[in-house]
Parts: sequence; structure tokens; C-alpha cells
Amino acid sequence: MPVTPDIPAAEAAIVEMTNAFRADHKLSAVKRNPQLAAAARAYARVLAARGQGLSHTANGTTPAIRVRNAGYAYCQIAENLAALYDSRGFTAPDYARRTLQGWEDSPGHRKNLLMPHVTETGVAVARAGVNDPRYIAVQLFGRPLRLKYTFKIANRATQPVTYSFSGEEHVVVPRETITHGACAPGTLSFKMPTDKAAARYQARDGQVYTLKSRKGGGVAVETGAGALNP
Repeated sequence: MPVTPDIPAAEAAIVEMTNAFRADHKLSAVKRNPQLAAAARAYARVLAARGQGLSHTANGTTPAIRVRNAGYAYCQIAENLAALYDSRGFTAPDYARRTLQGWEDSPGHRKNLLMPHVTETGVAVARAGVNDPRYIAVQLFGRPLRLKYTFKIANRATQPVTYSFSGEEHVVVPRETITHGACAPGTLSFKMPTDKAAARYQARDGQVYTLKSRKGGGVAVETGAGALNP
């Protein structure tokens, strides 16, 4: 008889090995989230029942739809899938090790394992069937919406200022304040009207970037948290 893995132990081992891999790349650990685990388990059962190849869009759904249906409000979401079969079977650690190795060797799956800003994960393993001894693994990565951060651009200068964030360019006119929400850190770059070099900052939660006219011309950026500078 083939060796059948202890499924809860295999799921726990996948999380443990994922965090070891992330640690090797100087990334923080992801914590198990029950809503992500529920979404992963439901989808693992769908894939196991299909008896077909793996797909991120079975039954017309997507990872984003499935986690929302499980009650998970997200900033970022990603999904890894795997199917393993061995006529000899495998133990839980062996199954997890082979699954992680497959993901590490696949550029798309590896990218998900090493997403820098995700904080949570959900893992589920399901057997395809009595006559189909494949084991399907679903791993979800998420950054919850509650970790979304905001910052403000306040123009107290006498001229418009152009700036860019997350690949998009904006213009803030005098006496205007623009609030941005972001799910991941990014570089904020101001194009000053009289300066050749752009002023660059790492946008942070709660930060206010106040633009003020300089004596003698030009615009300066003052940074601070909380209330806007007058």
C-alpha cells in the first residue's frame, strides 16, 4: 500500500518550509489565516473533484473572488497550486518538501513565495480520489486590507507641482491636498519646477508631504506626520 500523508501535518509543513525559504531571502514570515485556509480548502476540493489539470480559474472563479467569498478583504493576493503523485506514496514532510521544491523551481510560483509585502497564508491539501491518488495543494498568500496605508500631498506653494507614485503621474495645484492609499510601499518622486533633479521619498503611512515656496524661488518639501502644516 502506498504511504499516505497526514494531511494537516503536510499543510503545516508547507507553511513552515515556506517561511524557512522566505527567511533565507531576508523576508518576514507569513502567518496562517483561517479565512485564507478556508478558501484554499474549498478550492483544493474543487480541483480534486475535477480530475483535470490544475487551473487558477476553475468554475469561472479567480483567487480574488474565492478569498472575498471566504470573507477576506485583501490588498494583495496570490495563489500557488501543485499536484503530486507517486505510486509509493509519501510522508507529510516528504510531500511538503517536494511541493515546495516544485514551487521554488517555477518562476511564477517562486515569485509568489517571495512576495515581500504579503503577511498571511492559507494552505490546503486534498486527495483527488480513491482511484486517483494525486494530492492537490493550494497555497494562498495575502496582505489584508487593514494594512493599507495612506499619506497626503499638500501644496502650499504658489505653483503646481508634478509628482509620481506607483508608476502614475499626478499634478497637485496650489492649496490642494491629495490623499493616497497604497497596499505596498513605494517611491514618491517630486518634479520641482526650478530643479533639474527630482526629490525622492519612500512613502510611509500617516506621512504628510507639504510643498512650500522657497525664498528666492523654487519649492521645498517638508515631511511630517499627522496634521497638515499651515
